[in-house]
Amino acid sequence: MPKLKTHSGAKKRFKVTGTGKVKARKPNRSHNFSTKNAKRERRLRKGLVLESRAAAPLKQVLQGR
Repeated sequence: MPKLKTHSGAKKRFKVTGTGKVKARKPNRSHNFSTKNAKRERRLRKGLVLESRAAAPLKQVLQGR
């Protein structure tokens, strides 16, 4: 059976850490900052660690990473 390919959209957006957690960037952080207050911008700077329920299907898509 051939190797499964990594989903190219997922590999650009998610990273699996050494302990197996899945990291991502928070959404709403690319433009339109005039409508967002400073507190919200600071919160959005931090990364996001996905829960195990959400990370399980992503790990299958990111096989070999």
